[in-house]
Amino acid sequence: MEKQRIATLTLDDGRKLEMPILSGTLGPDVIDIRNLSKLGVFTYDPAFFATASCTSTITFIDGDAGLLYYRGYPIEQLAEKSSFLEVCYLLLNGELPSDEQRTKFVKRVTEHTMVHEQLARFFSGFRRDAHPMAVMVGVVGALSAFYHDSLDITDPDHRDISAMRLIAKVPTIAAMAHKYYTGAPFMYPKNKFSYVENFLYMMFATPADEYVPNPILVRALERIFILHADHEQNASTSTVRLAGSSGANPFACIASGIATLWGPAHGGANEAALMMLEEIGDISRVPEYVQGVKDKKYKLMGFGHRVYKNMDPRASVMRETCYEVLKELKLENNKLFELAMALEKTALSDPYFIERKLYPNVDFYSGIVLRALGIPTNMFTVIFAVARTIGWISQWNEMMGEADHKIGRPRQLYQGSVKRDYPAKGKR
Repeated sequence: MEKQRIATLTLDDGRKLEMPILSGTLGPDVIDIRNLSKLGVFTYDPAFFATASCTSTITFIDGDAGLLYYRGYPIEQLAEKSSFLEVCYLLLNGELPSDEQRTKFVKRVTEHTMVHEQLARFFSGFRRDAHPMAVMVGVVGALSAFYHDSLDITDPDHRDISAMRLIAKVPTIAAMAHKYYTGAPFMYPKNKFSYVENFLYMMFATPADEYVPNPILVRALERIFILHADHEQNASTSTVRLAGSSGANPFACIASGIATLWGPAHGGANEAALMMLEEIGDISRVPEYVQGVKDKKYKLMGFGHRVYKNMDPRASVMRETCYEVLKELKLENNKLFELAMALEKTALSDPYFIERKLYPNVDFYSGIVLRALGIPTNMFTVIFAVARTIGWISQWNEMMGEADHKIGRPRQLYQGSVKRDYPAKGKR
């Protein structure tokens, strides 16, 4: 039996604490600091950059090597060979489904895509120009008011049915948010369509015309969903786990994740990349803009990644998809897309960007693809939320299945006033 490795902390007053060093199946070792409070001290780690907040078996990232695995499967293989609902099954259950399991899972999800009719009327309470993400936060959170039969978080069957409802209904709610914003009638889901076909149908179909899904565009959006399904302990996932640690119901927890994702530093990167392209305006300005980036005059959006210090493994898949979509829609000569490709070519060949590993990331390409698909900019983060719902619910479900999970309670480094007495009014 391998001997337990120990890290020893020695304070300047001579007190010591031995802390176990834990190893995962992949990734760096971690020091178990749970007994640190015995010395009367805590660690200080703003934004938790050096802290493992939980154990998980779902997703692994190696930013230096440019790796992303779902349950051990490389993201590139899943994006090429799998479907989104198969990936959903994998994230939830830990293994890829058999043919029978896949058929049953798809049927269950399909049967839950409709929303309660009273929930549909809930939309009229929002202003017509409400941002779709604001609507998503409110409506997804309101699901708990409609589905009382699945709110017992200690019951695995309740957690299972809640997961099915969220995977199935969030795309319907997202499409309804778009239709409400544009003033178009809601399009109810059709069971004859696949998951992604159904979403595009609900987004773009009208009662006046027959809708025929384009398989190239369907596959493009399917890849976007797969690539964004989970991403380890990011801000929104950590929020879902923290909310869930209090015992909150899963609908409230996913709504908290959507609210966090709405932040421009998290879910708005592809929108920011498109805004940058529109700011550049013309291919002739690319050299000037690139030089401005080098001179710290401009910020290059959609390039580099805080986690990936190498090529984002999702970006290569999205790049291929981007070119497929532009070719299918005959948009290769579109001004915005020509500009994007010119900027990509410059960044991939300029030593300044290569040395700093500022490669185009998944957000750069996904923004271009979403624009080409006709999805409006204010729906970009909503698409992200639709894809990430499975990651959030899988992470929440994993945490709820642990026997010893506790409510999250970070500590702080207090730097405010020391104790002082309340002064009389005339002495303030």
